[in-house]
Amino acid sequence: MTRPTAPAGRRRPRRLASRAAAAALSLAGVLALGAAPAAPAAARPAADPLARYHHQQLHWKSCLLGPDDTTGKELEQAGAQCADVTVPLDYARPEGRTLTVAISRIRGTDTAHRAGALLLNSGGPGGQTLGDPPWVRKAMKDVAARYDVVGVDPRFVGRSTPLDCHWPTGSMIRGAGTGRAGFDRMAAFSADLAERCRTHAGDLLPHAGTRNTARDMDVIRAALGERRISYLGYSYGSYLGQVYATMFPRRVDRVVLDGVVDPARYGPRLLRGTEQANLHALRNWADWAAAHHATYGLGRTRSAVLDTVHAVRSAAARTPLRLGGHRVDDHVLPVLVFNGLSQDNPTAHGDFAEAVRDLRRAAEGRAVTPSPWLASALEFLLTGHESAYGSAQTSILCGDVPAPRDPETYWRDLRRAGTEDLLFAPVTNDINPCAFWDPPRERPTTIRADLPALLVNATGDPRTTYRSAETVHRAWPGSRLVTLRGADQHGVYGTFGSTCVDTTVNAYLATGRLPSGDVTCPRPAPGAAR
Repeated sequence: MTRPTAPAGRRRPRRLASRAAAAALSLAGVLALGAAPAAPAAARPAADPLARYHHQQLHWKSCLLGPDDTTGKELEQAGAQCADVTVPLDYARPEGRTLTVAISRIRGTDTAHRAGALLLNSGGPGGQTLGDPPWVRKAMKDVAARYDVVGVDPRFVGRSTPLDCHWPTGSMIRGAGTGRAGFDRMAAFSADLAERCRTHAGDLLPHAGTRNTARDMDVIRAALGERRISYLGYSYGSYLGQVYATMFPRRVDRVVLDGVVDPARYGPRLLRGTEQANLHALRNWADWAAAHHATYGLGRTRSAVLDTVHAVRSAAARTPLRLGGHRVDDHVLPVLVFNGLSQDNPTAHGDFAEAVRDLRRAAEGRAVTPSPWLASALEFLLTGHESAYGSAQTSILCGDVPAPRDPETYWRDLRRAGTEDLLFAPVTNDINPCAFWDPPRERPTTIRADLPALLVNATGDPRTTYRSAETVHRAWPGSRLVTLRGADQHGVYGTFGSTCVDTTVNAYLATGRLPSGDVTCPRPAPGAAR
């Protein structure tokens, strides 16, 4: 749920418009959930098994790794510094092997009204968040001065200790293809990805998962010298926030969850149930493309544009389309469509329209140099350039919640979905490597029901559907839901440009007081100030 070229993608604003999927027997004696029981009067306090991590000295340094480090430059210009936090690989054996978790921080300047540290997670799982403080501070406006804004590359992600299975792709997500033969190819593909992970990262896989990421967050909190932290999480990051607040309820202050994941639906098959939202987004994009027929030539009506998309899919199913050095078949084509629909703005719409135009030309047998968005998406899906991203994402999803292990379960689901939806159902119901993964070490977290949090979701969100946000809101009587109506947008605060949403979130971050009731924000009219 973090990059537009990844199945569950959202992006920081500058990249969002231009480039675009999930556990817990407690570890006795390692972590206490909330306050520990009072010790008998004669008993000595138990030693903290994580003391050396909680009290570590952080060494702050420049975030810039070299002249080509764009993220480092942005952080440097914003006045950020970076540090490596040491955490245990295995929280059941904190004296053993360690990992580093990379963080960045922009210090607040209003020390007289300091609200503490705000930790960020922009989703994925597997998404890098270390570079996010500059744009989040911009969204926070004057409230930013009261916070230390902290970006975190979670364990096995980005600049933290990596987990890389050396895949020939950046994503486990594919379409099931045509018939049983296509499905069998995807089962073999998924089994191969799982085997590569056992071969290249078998020592790390048991320690990937959201509960360990939440434990790392609490080590970061302590190392920063904070009694409590506030938190802003997008997409998968909303699930991480729920897990952290459940495991460490006395360590959280203000919590904003944007693009809300229903924990009951979270797991390796978390995309199931998003088909109608994606179809809705596709239709709305088709309306936009029809209005811009003069530029993209995809059709003058919604129906004509959709016919173009389906014709391209049919062509790819017959013979793989050639685009540069890549071949796009009916396993890849639906993922490209899926990936083109997470952001609802003209730039993202235009990027996707260019991609469909390129695909149509390839279907006509013409030589095609892919447009930038499509070239990036193809590189992500069809090369090992971002193997580490897909490896970490899959390891977390498979490590959190068990998936069905019998391939026939997936085949039955695909057959049940029928043939009316040949774009999204083959993606959301397909088999993936978690079917061939070792079982998770811990059971999924049972999320507490008394979390006061501000929830944000767009009604047309094609990744974390509005129904998920409503379900979570009903389960938490103390929460408030901020609804952006009329937008097929994944991730709203600071990214969509809704003054109504941004102002509501900033008021909560400033005061710590939730709105008196739920808030509904209309989508601004085209050309209107947001």
